[in-house]
Amino acid sequence: MTVALMWEARAAEGRGAELLAWARAQALPERPVRREIFRAPQDRVLVITWWDAPYDAAVPELPDPGPELVTRPVHRWRFEPVAAD
Repeated sequence: MTVALMWEARAAEGRGAELLAWARAQALPERPVRREIFRAPQDRVLVITWWDAPYDAAVPELPDPGPELVTRPVHRWRFEPVAAD
């Protein structure tokens, strides 16, 4: 089974590049099957990691950045795959 973890944060004013660099530099104690990093308007950064594990498994998650880098708490969600149409 695969579980995908989504981590999304919005940077403080003018700090989008710094938040993106911070997210890219974060090492996890275990290597995910896949890891992708995205950016979006309003200096948002999204990181999705895929793990070969059950939905409720304890897998490493990215930490929260320092409060000076973000405008609100980090959003986190878990997803599991479903059959394609």
